[in-house]
Amino acid sequence: MTCEKAQEFLERNKVTAKTTVDARKVPIAREEALSLTQEVDEIYASKGTKLVHLKLKKERGESDKIAELIIGPTGNLRAPTMRCGRVLLVGFNEEAYKTVLKLALASGR
Repeated sequence: MTCEKAQEFLERNKVTAKTTVDARKVPIAREEALSLTQEVDEIYASKGTKLVHLKLKKERGESDKIAELIIGPTGNLRAPTMRCGRVLLVGFNEEAYKTVLKLALASGR
């Protein structure tokens, strides 16, 4: 359901992904998911109505805390996940998507 909402949001806002991965066919396990966080400075993770914003300069060494946000009950990276520049969006939260995409457009990313 959240993947569909994310896709609808991207289509409505005319945003295209450079790369997409079907998590059902190509699951991303914990260690690989955590390695993705080495390439970003911030994570916006939503679960239900709760949105958590992590600035990784402060949290970089706390892999269990980060994993709790980005890893689902299957032990794999939660979907949908989108990387926009140096920000990782996990789960779908429309306000987080708007904020991150607005910042990316402003900075030319």
